Amino acid sequence: MEQFAIGLDYGTESGRVMLVRLSDGTEAAWSVVPYANGAMDERLPDGTPLGHEWAVQDPDDYIRVLREGIPEVLRQAGAAPEQVAAIGVDFTACTMLPALADSTPLCRLPAFRSNPHAWVKLWKHHAAQPQAVKIEETEARSRTGILRMYNGKYSSEWFFSKVLQIVEEAPEIYAASGRLIEAADWIVWQLTGEERRNECCAGYKDMWVKGSGYASREFFRALHPAMEHVVAEKLSVEMYPLGTRAGGLTAEMAAVTGLNVGTPVAVGVIDAHAAVPACGVTEPGALVMIMGTSLCHMLLGRSQQFINGVAGVVEDGILPGSWGYEAGQAAVGDLYAWFFRTFGMDADEATAKAGILRPGETGLVALDWWNGNRSVLMNADLTGLLIGATLATRPEEIYRALIESTAFGTYTVIQAFENAGVEITRLVACGGLPLKSPLVMQIFADVTNREILLPRSLQASGLGAAMHGAVAAGVFPDFTAAAAQMSGGFVRSFRPDPVAHGVYEELFAEYTALHDHFGRGGSAAMSRLKAIRQRVAK
Repeated sequence: MEQFAIGLDYGTESGRVMLVRLSDGTEAAWSVVPYANGAMDERLPDGTPLGHEWAVQDPDDYIRVLREGIPEVLRQAGAAPEQVAAIGVDFTACTMLPALADSTPLCRLPAFRSNPHAWVKLWKHHAAQPQAVKIEETEARSRTGILRMYNGKYSSEWFFSKVLQIVEEAPEIYAASGRLIEAADWIVWQLTGEERRNECCAGYKDMWVKGSGYASREFFRALHPAMEHVVAEKLSVEMYPLGTRAGGLTAEMAAVTGLNVGTPVAVGVIDAHAAVPACGVTEPGALVMIMGTSLCHMLLGRSQQFINGVAGVVEDGILPGSWGYEAGQAAVGDLYAWFFRTFGMDADEATAKAGILRPGETGLVALDWWNGNRSVLMNADLTGLLIGATLATRPEEIYRALIESTAFGTYTVIQAFENAGVEITRLVACGGLPLKSPLVMQIFADVTNREILLPRSLQASGLGAAMHGAVAAGVFPDFTAAAAQMSGGFVRSFRPDPVAHGVYEELFAEYTALHDHFGRGGSAAMSRLKAIRQRVAK
């Protein structure tokens, strides 16, 4: 009897369910369930307005993915419940929510339904930037070293920025919460009835260090007196390594999904991190690029190095036995989508017209900060820039410049690694963008001057989640064995054009000059303009 694993891949706009054959990792079936309430950035379902740079979600949409997606993939494949050996879960991060001690989200309670702070704060919630700055300043004064693994920076996208924003702006929500929890861990809790927090989210987003735990009570008290006992009262000191079994499917969830009671469920993992073994990468040297609305750069290392501008280095954070390095760009697919909406061009038309242009022909250079900068500056207050435009500039030229800017952002990350002596021998790309746009991939190859390999499954996060389930269930002894059998190797590559790269080196020099001027203190115009906008918009 053929055996399967289910990979639950929770993204920004939808949840994807993959039914994967354990014998070879091929997809027997998959289903995409859009979130009914989407990523809310203007108002709550009842019309309550949201502030500038808010991004929240409805946790009931996550349950709907289970209710609709899992029965659908079983139906598509004609698979019986007993054929499903394991379930794995990946999630965008940091996506966090306040809940009661029994895991009930506060936004379900009538008293808090209209309070934005009671809802899930999505990873791209940037309204907590003042709190992120406060965390950095507090750490600088206390010199605890807790931010060293993040290069002394802390993001508005991460866990404690969002927690501190709740404490400062909605103390009633903080007081009512029995648990503040990553969405990855919350959905595992719903599946198993067990609260099992994973080391991946904790290490990269939650200021948790393997072997020593969270920051001290004194540090949290310095952030805000109400947070002195945040770990004991709202979190958990027990973390679970990747590939660990969180528990078995509850009877309630078995009825919801159509699966058997007790089906093994792995602890959660960040979506980008799950993709690494699914791309067949289990050793250092290969930079995995998970390309979607944003872009995450994943790299395995044999030792810990603190690299300027790299967002995190976590022991066992991607795969057990390795140091996991994470960097990223906050807008890639989102930036392209902005262009399509703004200029009224669809992707096919824009790609066809931009693809005819030669490197340097547009006369344009852009900074890819339309959603702030994640790496290497870690500053959500930075904004986009386009320079070189004239009355003759055409939309397709702007589109090409935006693509090039995102490639320059990745090249900046690569150089940060290499300047620190961390070797990158090849690039591997997965996610939605490599499938949709060969032009984007070719420009990335030409800018970085590296061959880019595409794995068999570009939906690598879902496949990786299924691998996590299989390892947790004991189907495979470790991720290396799981990847050897399930990843499927590489099916396509994009090789750099040396002539194009030569021109891009010139453009990259201009990009770097602008990057450093606006991002490293030459001009604070971006943050000043943002402050004016926020003041006037109130």
